Amino acid sequence: MENSQHRHAAHPERTPAYGVVMIIVALAAAIAVSFAGPTWLRIAVYVLAGAAIAVGFVFTLRDYSN
Repeated sequence: MENSQHRHAAHPERTPAYGVVMIIVALAAAIAVSFAGPTWLRIAVYVLAGAAIAVGFVFTLRDYSN
C-alpha cells in the first residue's frame, strides 16, 4: 500500500521550479499592465506581483539540507 500523504505531497525538488515560474508569471503580468490598463488595475497587479515575486524568491532559494 502506498502512503497517501507521500503520494499527494509535492516533490521538494520541484519547489525551486515553482518559484521560478511564479517570478516569471508575476513579471509578465506587471509588464502586460504597464503598457495598458487603468491605474487602479496597474497598482493591484504591481502589489500582487510583488507578493508573488517574494514568495517565488523564497521557494527558489529554500534550503533542503535537513
